[in-house]
Formats: sequence, structure tokens, C-alpha cells
Amino acid sequence: MNQLKRKQQGVALIIVLLIVAIVSVLATEMGGRLQLQIKRASNIKENNQAYWNAMGAEQYARKSIKQLIDEDGEVIHLEQPWDQEFVYPIEGGGIQAQLVDMQSCFNLNALREPGTGSGGAVVGSTPVLADRILAFKRLLGHIEPAIPSYNIDTLTDSLVDWLDEDDRLSNLGAEDSEYESLQFPYVAANNYMVHKSELRLINGVEVPWLRELLKLVCVLPNDSLFVINVNTVSEENAAVIAAATKLNLSDAKSVLANRGSDGYQTTTEFLSLPSIQAANLNAEEKKWFDVKTEHFILHTKTKYNDATFSMKTLFKVDPSKNVSVIRREFSGF
Repeated sequence: MNQLKRKQQGVALIIVLLIVAIVSVLATEMGGRLQLQIKRASNIKENNQAYWNAMGAEQYARKSIKQLIDEDGEVIHLEQPWDQEFVYPIEGGGIQAQLVDMQSCFNLNALREPGTGSGGAVVGSTPVLADRILAFKRLLGHIEPAIPSYNIDTLTDSLVDWLDEDDRLSNLGAEDSEYESLQFPYVAANNYMVHKSELRLINGVEVPWLRELLKLVCVLPNDSLFVINVNTVSEENAAVIAAATKLNLSDAKSVLANRGSDGYQTTTEFLSLPSIQAANLNAEEKKWFDVKTEHFILHTKTKYNDATFSMKTLFKVDPSKNVSVIRREFSGF
């Protein structure tokens, strides 16, 4: 009986040890999951705070644009307070924001005319579209490294085909049949571009010069507006002015360098420059220039503790001087 009792005590001890081990494993697992949930909740809170800080910067920028348009809306230039990078420290982090004029670049959607159904790059296009296409070709001609003329024609025609409403091919363009034959097939948009990164999908684009081209172009969603603010184009982006005015790059830089701290006060003042008059711009081409701006983009980056958040907000000023948000993009600064 004593021997049997000792055996039972040994089994009971083993069972107790097993229970202790199981409880220890469960406690460790529960503790780990609790820490994970706490960290996850903390991350969500910090990311939400970073997001709302960015939204606060957006609201402030919207109010600032409204004030700018009300006070100085007739002339927008780079010496005004909006053209600077703002850094605002807050408890636990900070806000970094910068406004950029979206009419200091070449709007790719300008190569589409709503409702025209044009299928050709120049032949078959309206005069307005034909002039814009030639301007885009001149822009490509100022890119370094130099783009061969065949590639310029191919990209331009393909871009027009990408934007137009029909499936008819331009001379060197591309429609669905071209893109469907690729290893990873897709189809042409036949609509406005949403973002300039779409340019990577266009037939004729090549990596060596794409980065330089992207610095000079932009996209206004669902808008074929082609109006350049001559006061906000930087000298580094003088190719935009050169393309629109038919000037060489050196003369375009000179035009921008000599505009003064307050820029050109009227479009007439800009068009009266000897170099611009010598370019013999037609009536349509003269409409491409202005000293006002209707579109701004805000680049925002916020930090709160370990969380960071980046956002781009595109603003539009309507004829009543109301400022509205037409696009938000969550991406790098």
C-alpha cells in the first residue's frame, strides 16, 4: 500500500508540473498578445494623430490660399509668403509643408480635347490641339539626355492616343492592340490622366530620360487647361517656357531671370518682351500665359512620436474665389 501511495504521489506531482507548465505557456502567450495589442493600439493612435495633423495643415493652406487670392490674386509670384517651406514643431513631432503652383508645369491632360474624338497627333486635330502638341514636342526636345526625334514623335502620338476618346491610331501612336501584346498587358485609358506617373505606361517612354521629363510635367485631373503662370516657373524648369514660347533654353532662362522680384504684373507685359514678340506667337499661343494661378498642390509630411504621414493635396480656385480640394494623394513628400 505504501508503494502504491508513493506511485500515486509521483503521478500527482507530474500532473501538477504539467498544469504549471501549461499555465506558464498560456500566461506568456497572453502577455505577448497583450503587449502586441497595446503596441498596435498605440500605433493606430499615433498614425491617426499624424493624419489629423496633416489635415490641419491642409486646412491652414486652404485658408492661406483664400487670403492670397483675395489680397493678391491678380498677380501670383515666387516672392510671396506662400512660396516657402513651413516647418511647425508640435508636442511629440512636427509638421512640414510646402505649396507649389501647379500652373508652373506642362499639364499632360492639355493634349486632350473633350468631345473631339481626334485620332491623329496633328493631322485630324483641331488647331488648338495641334499647337499644344507642337509645344509638347518642343518640351521633349529640351530634355537631357537628348531624346531622338523618332522617340519624340512616338511618345507624343502615343500620349494623344492614350488621352483621346477613340481607338484610332495616330501615325506613330499606340492603342489597345499595342498594350495588349505586352508581357503584362493593359489597355489605353482613352480618358484624362489622373497622375503624371501614368506616363510610365505610355508607348515610347524610356527610363534614361523619364525622370527629367517628370520634373517638367504635371496633371490636372479632368482638366485640359493649358495656362502657365510666367511668374512661378523656376529657372530650373525654363524648358516649360521655352516649349510654349518657341524660344531656345538660354533665352527662356533670361526671360525668367529678368522678371524682377514681383514678377510680371500683367500678361501684356510678358508678351511685350522683345524676345517674346520675336517668337511671333499666334492668338491661341498667347492664351497659354498668365500671371495668376488657379491650381496649387500642398506637400505635407507630419511626424508624431514614431509615426510619419505624407500627403499631397491639390487645390482649385473657382471663379468665385472659393478654394476646394479636388484630389488627395497619400505618398512621399
